[in-house]
This record gives sequence, C-alpha cells and structure tokens, in this order.
Amino acid sequence: MDGPVAPNPEERFTHRVADYVLYRPGYPGQLIDWLRAEIGLSDAWDVADIGSGTGIFAARLLPNVRRVYGVEPNTPMRTEAEKTLSSNESFVSVNGTAEATTLGDASVNLVTAAQAFHWFDPAPTRREWIRILKPPRHALIVFNSRRIHDSPFMRAYDQLLIDLAVDYKNVDHRQMLEGRIHAFLGDGPEWHHHFTLSHTFEAVRGLSGSSSYVPAPAHPRHAAFMERLRAIFDEHAVNGRVEFLYETEAYCGTLR
Repeated sequence: MDGPVAPNPEERFTHRVADYVLYRPGYPGQLIDWLRAEIGLSDAWDVADIGSGTGIFAARLLPNVRRVYGVEPNTPMRTEAEKTLSSNESFVSVNGTAEATTLGDASVNLVTAAQAFHWFDPAPTRREWIRILKPPRHALIVFNSRRIHDSPFMRAYDQLLIDLAVDYKNVDHRQMLEGRIHAFLGDGPEWHHHFTLSHTFEAVRGLSGSSSYVPAPAHPRHAAFMERLRAIFDEHAVNGRVEFLYETEAYCGTLR
C-alpha cells in the first residue's frame, strides 16, 4: 500500500530542499546565448521565474538581466533561494504561484519556468502570464530531462522509478512535454543540449531524494527503493561513479 502523497503540488518538495540544493543539475550557459540570439534577451530585461524553487535557474539568469522575480509558493524552497541569492540586489523573492504571481500588469519582459511547468494549471497560468508580460510577451519553458534510453544505467534507473516510485507515471514531465507545451506556447523556437554528470552513490541517493515521487524515509517502499538503487549503482559504477545523461530542452513562444 502506498504512503501518503501530498495532494498539493506546492507542498511536494517541502522536505526535499536539502537534496534539491545539493544534487539537482544546473542549466548550461549556452542557453543564455541562445536566448540572446532568438529573442534578444538583454541586461535591460526584467524576468519572472515562475516556480523558481531554490533559485537554480534564477542564478543562471541574474548575471544577464536587470532583475529576476523568483515566484515560488513553497516556503522552504523560497527561503533557500532567498538565503542563496539575497546578496544580489537584482533578485526579488515573491510568494506567488504560476496562476497568481502577484506581479503588476505588463511588468516583465520574459516569463520562465524551469523544471516546473508540469505542475501548473495551463489555462489560468496562460492568462496570468499574458497579464504580467510586456509585448511581444516572451515565455520560456525549460527542462533538464534524463536521457533514459542512452545507457544501461539510465534504463535501469528509470525502470526502478517505474517499479518502486510512488506516482512517477502521473507526474513525470516527459508524459506531457511536447503536446502541452506547444499548445501553451505555440510553434516557437526550440533548443536542445546534451550533457553528462558523474555521480558517487551518495550523489545518486541525494538526486533521487530530491524527486517528489521517490519514496521518502517514512514511506513503506523507501527501504526497498534504496536497496535496489544500491544494487543498480554497484552493477554499473566505474571507479565508484555512474554517469547521469541529461538533455536540456528549451521551448520559447510569444503568448497572444
């Protein structure tokens, strides 16, 4: 029998902040170069980073724009972003949601959502983003996705999630990426970039623990999940490390 799953997406990461900060991958600097070329991103722009979490993508944006509003409803994650980024006067922490940001009308040049779009309610989110954006209303949706078919370890790790994670199939962002994103943004430019990270078992454990669908320590599946994770790691590790293969997927559009 499954343990409890937080019904509210805003609360799913409350007890996963430490692992999120330590082990979640960042975003490649080449993405900023692409945004400059495609939509004219500049240091005069104000950006609303929606579902900004602990500030991973906001940190990538900050050196390249005038201001970043980090809009995040989860208090522990928002507090972590404030702690990490508070020394930068260009970062403004906002207690808000994708559907109700609290930002002013036509107040930002770009809205971004990094690793968060699958949690949003599309119709009210789109209305809200249109409200806060200045014309031509640029929006960016970006994910770091695991390349699950590109190595034996990645295939084994994904099968572990299918077998023992709590609600992986329901919340895996890949299940709705293309259709829902294109319906939301229209047919805009895309950017794809492959990268690889090498991890010890502790890093793999922490990366797993940062995912809302992985059974937490109090969950009845936790011990079985960690036992199998250790076995998969030991089977595929080389010199005490395994490679996580990623693809950054970035989608731009103008909301009309």
